[in-house]
Amino acid sequence: MIKRVQSDTILKSAGQVPVVTLLGPRQAGKTTLVKELFSDYTYVNLEDMAARELAEKDYIGFFKKYPEPMIIDEIQRVPELLSAIQVKVDENRRQNGRFILTGSHQPGLREAVAQSLAGRTTIHTLFPLSVEELRLCGKMKEVDESLIRGFMPELYLDQVRDPDVYYRDYLDTYVEKDLRQMIAVKNLNLFLRFLTLLAGRVGQVVNLSSMAGEVGVSSTTLGEWLSVLEDSFIVFRLQPYFSNISKRITKSPKVYFVEPGLASYLLGIETARQASRDPLRGSLFENMVVLEALKCRLNDNKTPNLFYMRTEKGVEVDLILKKEGMLFPFEIKSSMTPNKEYAKNMKLFCNAEPNAGPMSVIYCGDDYDSYEGCRYLNYSELAETLRE
Repeated sequence: MIKRVQSDTILKSAGQVPVVTLLGPRQAGKTTLVKELFSDYTYVNLEDMAARELAEKDYIGFFKKYPEPMIIDEIQRVPELLSAIQVKVDENRRQNGRFILTGSHQPGLREAVAQSLAGRTTIHTLFPLSVEELRLCGKMKEVDESLIRGFMPELYLDQVRDPDVYYRDYLDTYVEKDLRQMIAVKNLNLFLRFLTLLAGRVGQVVNLSSMAGEVGVSSTTLGEWLSVLEDSFIVFRLQPYFSNISKRITKSPKVYFVEPGLASYLLGIETARQASRDPLRGSLFENMVVLEALKCRLNDNKTPNLFYMRTEKGVEVDLILKKEGMLFPFEIKSSMTPNKEYAKNMKLFCNAEPNAGPMSVIYCGDDYDSYEGCRYLNYSELAETLRE
């Protein structure tokens, strides 16, 4: 099994609070991880119809059948159970690590957990495998293979499915099992068209008004769909940083896929060779790097504090980490060769921002401590760099 970086922080939380909540996409490895970390706990999965009905109709009987300490998988299936857990926790607030909850694909679940279990739980988010985790266990792939394979744990087992088959089934499951529970989509083909268009605009500021005509629904509907996609861990929105560099800056977020492999599948990219030649290779690589930064922050149980910046004059910084009062700019390039032009916009940013930290280019080549006043780092070392 691939060791998850987040393991230690989850175990630490279990020693500090009565309830640990682990949220994230389906098949990202939540169940496998909590079963390994808390192997002596009672386990119940609310996808099981009998367990779900018992929890819904007789929560007292539910807790008698499944004694503490316990893992409750897929808590979003019976959100009403959160109130019952609150009551049980309050009976003995000094005992920690009593409940381990997991959840996925449910808008408002994080808010429901935070409200019902305020002061009683720590919420962690587990995304698919990180580049760091794959590198540490020796299963890291070449960059173009990573773009199509993605980072779902199942795709790194010994008996692995083809990525295109996996993501086809994953998408079918999401649409059929989860989407229908969250929103009323009259025409699933239109929703899938929207999702495919988002894949073609990965790493861009999405203009929903212009996309409305392409999809055939209103921009308001697209906004609702985008929120559901984000709440269910399909996409991630990177917010803009409001910089002193110019008052005329882009104020809309950029959209990335939580699983780059799904974006590649939607774009019809099936092989590493095809990925290496695709016009969107740079955007997909940027998606992978931005998500690696997000995973690193979440794995360390930190607020992401990740942004980008773009002015109307075309000055853009791909990624900005706000940490300890400093702003660290990153340029992301899929090239293997340093180029002095890569640091051009970051220099403008650093000249305008008094709290700007050292500039870094994340790319596919070798490390250079300094090239034209800028540090160059291979993307596989991003997590270590963010922790420095």
